[in-house]
Amino acid sequence: MFKWSKPRIVVSKCLGTTPCRYNGEASTFDLYIRLQPFIDFKEVCPESAIGLPTPREVIRLISSNGDIKLIEYSTQKEYTEDMIKFSESFINDLNGVDGFLLKSRSPSCGTRDVKIYNGTEKGASSSKGKGIFGGLIQNKFNYLPIEEDGRLKNFSIRNHFLSSIFTLAEFSEVKAHKDLSSLVKYHSRHKLLFMSYNQTELKKLGRIVANHDLLNIDELIDSYNIGLLKLLSKTPRYTSNINVLMHALGYFSEYLNSKEKEFMLSIIDKYRLGKIPLSVPINVVKSHAIRFSNQYLLDQSFLEPYPEELIDISDSGKGISR
Repeated sequence: MFKWSKPRIVVSKCLGTTPCRYNGEASTFDLYIRLQPFIDFKEVCPESAIGLPTPREVIRLISSNGDIKLIEYSTQKEYTEDMIKFSESFINDLNGVDGFLLKSRSPSCGTRDVKIYNGTEKGASSSKGKGIFGGLIQNKFNYLPIEEDGRLKNFSIRNHFLSSIFTLAEFSEVKAHKDLSSLVKYHSRHKLLFMSYNQTELKKLGRIVANHDLLNIDELIDSYNIGLLKLLSKTPRYTSNINVLMHALGYFSEYLNSKEKEFMLSIIDKYRLGKIPLSVPINVVKSHAIRFSNQYLLDQSFLEPYPEELIDISDSGKGISR
């Protein structure tokens, strides 16, 4: 049984069971609760951290003369500098993190679609932007997976986020070992997953592992790390997943009879049409890999990029569940 590395993730504290929101409640996020056995979480509530009580008055982002200010709506008291100071201190003390799970639309933690009001008066118009803490996190860690609870209700975004953080956590162990054999083994295990993300970047990573430039192990791992983060920066397209499924089929197609091949191809086509999730053709591939004792395929993270206990094919309806 594969031993999963635990990703280290910063999470908005209110997404757990702690009642630290402005209204004295929690915004308990089911996925966060399910993730807890598999992830090392570092909880943060920026608003509590700057001394605001729970419950508390509503705070808003206000656009004023080109600047964004954090204002307590009822009293007009400003907390902008307090929030910036805390955020910068938190970021400077943060090491070895694999990603972020933040509260959506929060004036502190939000990373998109946060209301920025064009005045303090009642009924003021608003535009959309970033919270102060969330925006500074994005500026500093734009190379890492950063997601909000609302977006993770979409299957494709959730699958990409989970795949990324567990892949990066596993690479942290390669960085700790600092030996070429660990890097080679890691690259081999993730080849099909990386192929589903970006074949061009996969080839670049392969050349790094080949080490024709005779880099020392630290330089080699640093170079691979940069390429890995670039490869994982975008969600795989379903067409790329189909290419990987067809590639995997090639490992045992000669052992299948015509009806078995036809069935496998029909499953892939149903996935292409959006009628079934990716997990269905993956499980068919896995069953054939078991049947024909193909250990190379069974070891591939593409077949299980994160613990199966976290697999959920439900979708918010805002994206195709594939």
